[in-house]
Amino acid sequence: MTLNASSCRSHGLVHILSLILLLALAFGCSSKTGDRGEFPAKSGKKGPRIPATQRPYVINGITYYPIPSAIGYVEQGIASWYGEPFHGKKTANGEVYDMYSDTAAHKTLPMNTVLLVKNLENGRSTLVRINDRGPFVQERIIDLTYTKAKELDIVGRGTAKVEIVAMETRQQAAEQVAASGPVKPPVEGGKPTPQPQPPYQAPPVPDFDKGNFYVQVGAFIKIEDARTLAKAFAKRGRDVVIQQYPAAGMNLYRVMIFASNSLAKAKVFEKELKAEGFRYALLLAR
Repeated sequence: MTLNASSCRSHGLVHILSLILLLALAFGCSSKTGDRGEFPAKSGKKGPRIPATQRPYVINGITYYPIPSAIGYVEQGIASWYGEPFHGKKTANGEVYDMYSDTAAHKTLPMNTVLLVKNLENGRSTLVRINDRGPFVQERIIDLTYTKAKELDIVGRGTAKVEIVAMETRQQAAEQVAASGPVKPPVEGGKPTPQPQPPYQAPPVPDFDKGNFYVQVGAFIKIEDARTLAKAFAKRGRDVVIQQYPAAGMNLYRVMIFASNSLAKAKVFEKELKAEGFRYALLLAR
Protein backbone atom coordinates (compact mmCIF):
# COMPACT_ATOMS: atom_id res chain seq x y z
CA MET A 1 0.00 0.00 0.00
CA THR A 2 1.30 3.46 -0.92
CA LEU A 3 1.09 6.29 1.64
CA ASN A 4 1.08 9.93 0.57
CA ALA A 5 2.85 12.74 2.49
CA SER A 6 -0.32 13.82 4.27
CA SER A 7 -0.94 10.32 5.52
CA CYS A 8 2.65 10.02 6.82
CA ARG A 9 2.38 13.28 8.73
CA SER A 10 -0.85 12.06 10.34
CA HIS A 11 0.77 8.82 11.49
CA GLY A 12 3.82 10.69 12.81
CA LEU A 13 1.59 13.04 14.81
CA VAL A 14 -0.22 10.06 16.35
CA HIS A 15 3.10 8.51 17.44
CA ILE A 16 4.27 11.76 19.03
CA LEU A 17 0.98 12.18 20.95
CA SER A 18 1.20 8.56 22.14
CA LEU A 19 4.77 9.08 23.39
CA ILE A 20 3.79 12.23 25.31
CA LEU A 21 0.89 10.37 26.95
CA LEU A 22 3.16 7.51 28.06
CA LEU A 23 5.71 9.90 29.56
CA ALA A 24 2.98 11.74 31.48
CA LEU A 25 1.72 8.46 32.93
CA ALA A 26 5.23 7.41 33.91
CA PHE A 27 5.97 10.67 35.76
CA GLY A 28 2.59 10.53 37.45
CA CYS A 29 3.23 6.99 38.76
CA SER A 30 6.71 7.83 40.04
CA SER A 31 5.37 10.87 41.86
CA LYS A 32 2.73 8.81 43.65
CA THR A 33 5.25 6.16 44.60
CA GLY A 34 7.42 8.82 46.21
CA ASP A 35 4.45 10.23 48.09
CA ARG A 36 3.79 6.82 49.65
CA GLY A 37 7.35 6.75 50.90
CA GLU A 38 8.24 3.41 49.42
CA PHE A 39 11.75 4.64 48.62
CA PRO A 40 12.83 6.64 51.69
CA ALA A 41 16.00 8.66 51.40
CA LYS A 42 19.04 7.48 53.37
CA SER A 43 19.58 9.44 56.57
CA GLY A 44 23.35 9.21 56.34
CA LYS A 45 23.57 8.38 60.05
CA LYS A 46 25.85 5.56 61.10
CA GLY A 47 25.93 3.56 64.32
CA PRO A 48 28.78 3.83 66.81
CA ARG A 49 32.06 2.54 65.40
CA ILE A 50 33.40 -0.47 67.29
CA PRO A 51 37.22 -0.36 67.69
CA ALA A 52 38.97 -3.21 65.94
CA THR A 53 40.45 -4.36 69.25
CA GLN A 54 36.92 -4.90 70.64
CA ARG A 55 35.76 -7.16 67.81
CA PRO A 56 35.76 -10.96 68.06
CA TYR A 57 38.85 -12.56 66.51
CA VAL A 58 40.00 -16.08 65.75
CA ILE A 59 43.38 -17.57 66.68
CA ASN A 60 44.16 -21.24 65.96
CA GLY A 61 40.48 -21.97 65.41
CA ILE A 62 39.39 -20.41 68.72
CA THR A 63 37.14 -17.33 68.73
CA TYR A 64 37.83 -14.74 71.42
CA TYR A 65 35.23 -12.15 72.44
CA PRO A 66 36.73 -8.98 74.02
CA ILE A 67 34.64 -7.83 76.99
CA PRO A 68 33.24 -4.26 77.00
CA SER A 69 34.36 -3.34 80.52
CA ALA A 70 37.08 -4.40 82.97
CA ILE A 71 35.32 -3.10 86.09
CA GLY A 72 35.64 -5.67 88.87
CA TYR A 73 37.71 -8.04 86.75
CA VAL A 74 39.80 -10.56 88.70
CA GLU A 75 41.59 -13.60 87.30
CA GLN A 76 44.22 -16.11 88.38
CA GLY A 77 46.45 -18.09 86.09
CA ILE A 78 49.91 -18.28 84.56
CA ALA A 79 51.87 -15.21 83.50
CA SER A 80 54.61 -15.27 80.89
CA TRP A 81 56.68 -12.63 79.12
CA TYR A 82 57.78 -11.83 75.57
CA GLY A 83 60.83 -9.92 74.42
CA GLU A 84 63.37 -9.72 71.58
CA PRO A 85 61.45 -11.36 68.69
CA PHE A 86 58.58 -8.87 69.16
CA HIS A 87 60.54 -5.77 70.22
CA GLY A 88 59.86 -2.91 67.80
CA LYS A 89 56.87 -4.58 66.15
CA LYS A 90 53.31 -3.30 66.29
CA THR A 91 50.94 -4.41 69.03
CA ALA A 92 47.22 -5.14 68.59
CA ASN A 93 46.25 -1.51 69.24
CA GLY A 94 48.83 -0.10 66.81
CA GLU A 95 51.51 0.91 69.32
CA VAL A 96 55.12 -0.17 68.89
CA TYR A 97 56.02 -2.92 71.32
CA ASP A 98 58.72 -1.96 73.81
CA MET A 99 59.99 -4.85 75.94
CA TYR A 100 61.22 -2.33 78.52
CA SER A 101 57.87 -0.56 78.99
CA ASP A 102 55.01 -1.10 81.46
CA THR A 103 52.59 -2.82 79.05
CA ALA A 104 51.13 -6.30 78.77
CA ALA A 105 48.96 -8.51 76.55
CA HIS A 106 45.59 -10.05 77.44
CA LYS A 107 43.14 -11.99 75.29
CA THR A 108 39.86 -10.18 76.07
CA LEU A 109 40.33 -7.14 78.34
CA PRO A 110 39.76 -3.67 76.81
CA MET A 111 42.84 -1.81 75.65
CA ASN A 112 44.44 0.57 78.18
CA THR A 113 43.05 -1.39 81.13
CA VAL A 114 45.42 -0.94 84.08
CA LEU A 115 46.05 -4.15 86.01
CA LEU A 116 47.63 -4.92 89.33
CA VAL A 117 49.62 -8.12 88.74
CA LYS A 118 50.66 -10.09 91.82
CA ASN A 119 53.08 -13.00 91.74
CA LEU A 120 51.34 -15.50 94.01
CA GLU A 121 54.58 -17.44 94.45
CA ASN A 122 56.69 -14.65 95.97
CA GLY A 123 54.24 -11.82 96.79
CA ARG A 124 55.76 -9.28 94.38
CA SER A 125 53.36 -6.88 92.60
CA THR A 126 53.48 -4.47 89.67
CA LEU A 127 51.17 -2.33 87.53
CA VAL A 128 50.75 -2.81 83.77
CA ARG A 129 48.65 -1.35 80.95
CA ILE A 130 47.03 -3.61 78.33
CA ASN A 131 47.98 -2.73 74.73
CA ASP A 132 48.23 -6.12 73.02
CA ARG A 133 46.43 -9.47 72.59
CA GLY A 134 47.69 -12.82 73.91
CA PRO A 135 49.12 -15.07 75.21
CA PHE A 136 47.53 -17.83 73.12
CA VAL A 137 48.80 -20.70 75.22
CA GLN A 138 46.55 -22.80 77.44
CA GLU A 139 46.39 -21.73 81.10
CA ARG A 140 48.34 -18.50 80.44
CA ILE A 141 46.35 -15.34 81.11
CA ILE A 142 48.82 -12.48 80.60
CA ASP A 143 52.03 -11.73 78.68
CA LEU A 144 54.35 -9.20 80.34
CA THR A 145 57.23 -7.13 79.05
CA TYR A 146 60.77 -8.03 80.07
CA THR A 147 60.86 -5.15 82.57
CA LYS A 148 57.62 -6.16 84.29
CA ALA A 149 58.59 -9.83 84.33
CA LYS A 150 61.84 -8.83 85.99
CA GLU A 151 59.97 -6.87 88.66
CA LEU A 152 57.97 -10.00 89.44
CA ASP A 153 61.13 -12.15 89.31
CA ILE A 154 59.89 -14.52 86.62
CA VAL A 155 62.40 -13.83 83.83
CA GLY A 156 64.56 -16.86 84.60
CA ARG A 157 61.72 -19.36 84.97
CA GLY A 158 59.66 -17.78 82.21
CA THR A 159 56.30 -18.24 83.93
CA ALA A 160 54.65 -17.90 87.33
CA LYS A 161 51.20 -18.15 88.86
CA VAL A 162 49.70 -14.68 89.26
CA GLU A 163 46.52 -12.84 90.09
CA ILE A 164 45.44 -9.89 87.96
CA VAL A 165 43.06 -7.22 89.25
CA ALA A 166 41.61 -4.42 87.13
CA MET A 167 42.24 -1.01 88.69
CA GLU A 168 40.21 2.22 88.53
CA THR A 169 42.75 4.27 86.56
CA ARG A 170 41.10 7.66 86.98
CA GLN A 171 40.80 7.23 90.72
CA GLN A 172 44.42 6.19 91.00
CA ALA A 173 45.57 9.19 88.96
CA ALA A 174 43.53 11.54 91.16
CA GLU A 175 45.05 10.03 94.30
CA GLN A 176 48.57 10.41 92.94
CA VAL A 177 48.00 14.04 92.01
CA ALA A 178 46.45 14.78 95.41
CA ALA A 179 49.35 13.07 97.18
CA SER A 180 52.04 14.98 95.32
CA GLY A 181 50.34 18.41 95.21
CA PRO A 182 51.72 21.57 93.55
CA VAL A 183 54.76 21.78 95.83
CA LYS A 184 57.81 23.64 94.46
CA PRO A 185 61.25 22.23 95.33
CA PRO A 186 63.53 24.41 97.54
CA VAL A 187 66.24 26.38 95.78
CA GLU A 188 69.89 26.57 96.86
CA GLY A 189 72.32 28.79 94.96
CA GLY A 190 69.82 29.42 92.21
CA LYS A 191 69.46 25.72 91.38
CA PRO A 192 66.70 23.38 92.47
CA THR A 193 67.76 20.88 95.12
CA PRO A 194 67.17 17.33 93.96
CA GLN A 195 64.43 15.72 96.02
CA PRO A 196 64.63 12.06 97.00
CA GLN A 197 61.92 9.98 95.41
CA PRO A 198 59.86 7.86 97.79
CA PRO A 199 60.16 4.12 97.17
CA TYR A 200 57.50 2.67 94.94
CA GLN A 201 54.68 0.99 96.81
CA ALA A 202 52.17 -1.13 94.98
CA PRO A 203 48.54 -0.43 95.87
CA PRO A 204 47.20 -2.77 98.54
CA VAL A 205 45.45 -5.83 97.20
CA PRO A 206 41.86 -5.96 98.47
CA ASP A 207 40.21 -9.20 99.45
CA PHE A 208 38.44 -10.30 96.30
CA ASP A 209 37.33 -13.69 97.60
CA LYS A 210 33.87 -12.23 98.26
CA GLY A 211 31.66 -10.92 95.47
CA ASN A 212 29.28 -11.97 92.71
CA PHE A 213 31.04 -14.40 90.43
CA TYR A 214 29.67 -15.79 87.16
CA VAL A 215 31.01 -18.18 84.55
CA GLN A 216 30.42 -17.36 80.89
CA VAL A 217 29.57 -20.55 79.01
CA GLY A 218 28.77 -19.17 75.57
CA ALA A 219 28.35 -16.09 73.35
CA PHE A 220 25.86 -16.05 70.48
CA ILE A 221 24.74 -13.81 67.65
CA LYS A 222 21.12 -15.01 67.92
CA ILE A 223 19.20 -14.45 71.15
CA GLU A 224 17.30 -17.72 70.55
CA ASP A 225 20.54 -19.72 70.81
CA ALA A 226 21.45 -17.95 74.05
CA ARG A 227 18.01 -18.68 75.50
CA THR A 228 18.25 -22.36 74.60
CA LEU A 229 21.50 -22.73 76.54
CA ALA A 230 20.18 -20.60 79.41
CA LYS A 231 17.07 -22.79 79.76
CA ALA A 232 19.24 -25.91 79.96
CA PHE A 233 21.10 -24.50 82.97
CA ALA A 234 17.90 -23.11 84.52
CA LYS A 235 16.46 -26.65 84.53
CA ARG A 236 19.46 -27.65 86.61
CA GLY A 237 18.51 -25.07 89.21
CA ARG A 238 21.19 -22.52 88.30
CA ASP A 239 20.72 -18.76 88.17
CA VAL A 240 21.35 -17.65 84.59
CA VAL A 241 21.96 -14.20 83.11
CA ILE A 242 21.90 -13.32 79.39
CA GLN A 243 23.92 -10.16 78.84
CA GLN A 244 23.80 -8.19 75.59
CA TYR A 245 26.87 -6.28 74.48
CA PRO A 246 28.10 -4.75 71.23
CA ALA A 247 30.95 -6.29 69.28
CA ALA A 248 32.08 -5.96 65.65
CA GLY A 249 29.13 -3.75 64.77
CA MET A 250 26.52 -6.21 66.02
CA ASN A 251 24.93 -7.32 69.28
CA LEU A 252 26.17 -10.50 70.93
CA TYR A 253 24.41 -12.36 73.73
CA ARG A 254 26.54 -14.12 76.30
CA VAL A 255 25.16 -16.67 78.75
CA MET A 256 26.54 -16.35 82.29
CA ILE A 257 25.86 -18.81 85.10
CA PHE A 258 26.00 -17.63 88.69
CA ALA A 259 28.89 -19.53 90.28
CA SER A 260 29.23 -18.36 93.88
CA ASN A 261 29.85 -15.42 96.22
CA SER A 262 33.25 -16.95 96.92
CA LEU A 263 36.03 -16.69 94.36
CA ALA A 264 37.51 -20.02 95.45
CA LYS A 265 34.19 -21.85 94.97
CA ALA A 266 33.61 -20.05 91.67
CA LYS A 267 36.96 -21.32 90.37
CA VAL A 268 35.92 -24.87 91.26
CA PHE A 269 32.64 -24.40 89.36
CA GLU A 270 34.54 -23.06 86.35
CA LYS A 271 36.72 -26.20 86.29
CA GLU A 272 33.62 -28.41 86.55
CA LEU A 273 32.07 -26.71 83.53
CA LYS A 274 35.26 -27.15 81.51
CA ALA A 275 35.24 -30.84 82.46
CA GLU A 276 31.64 -31.05 81.17
CA GLY A 277 32.77 -29.85 77.75
CA PHE A 278 32.54 -26.06 78.07
CA ARG A 279 36.24 -25.69 77.32
CA TYR A 280 36.04 -21.91 76.90
CA ALA A 281 34.21 -21.26 80.19
CA LEU A 282 35.36 -17.89 81.54
CA LEU A 283 35.10 -16.68 85.14
CA LEU A 284 33.78 -13.13 85.52
CA ALA A 285 33.01 -10.85 88.45
CA ARG A 286 29.97 -8.55 88.39
